[in-house]
Amino acid sequence: MYSKLVLQHFMNPKNQGRIPNPDGVGMVGNPACGDIMTVYIKVKKIKGEPRSRTSSLRGEEIISDIKFETLGCAAAIATSSMVTEMAKGKNLNYAAKISRQDVASGLEGLPPAKMHCSNLAESALKRAIEDYRSKLKTETKKKNPPPQKLRRTKKKK
Repeated sequence: MYSKLVLQHFMNPKNQGRIPNPDGVGMVGNPACGDIMTVYIKVKKIKGEPRSRTSSLRGEEIISDIKFETLGCAAAIATSSMVTEMAKGKNLNYAAKISRQDVASGLEGLPPAKMHCSNLAESALKRAIEDYRSKLKTETKKKNPPPQKLRRTKKKK
């Protein structure tokens, strides 16, 4: 039924818990089966010095920490654990491309009836990334408000 890897991630999940003050949060659920997943991410922007090993990464946003909380079956917990392992240390663009098939393959397969769990894990990660990016846009707008229109003033006689 389940692969050894699914059982390992279920019995000893990686990155389980909550991040205080996360940069992004993604929560998804499936009313049909009752699974609920929440993924928390912390993002670090690589600054890099000129001519250093990190200079090629300058400006990249890396998932420096990622955790999850899941209420659900063994497959739901295992897929949550696996998606966090796959995304940790990766840049946001790479992490946003992790698919449900990537998650299932990382666990050496899932029973067809449990494939929806990998979809939930993928969606929770993507929502956390979207949440981070939406907060970033809001902060940028606050820092750089649109220019004010200039008004003509009447000359005094």
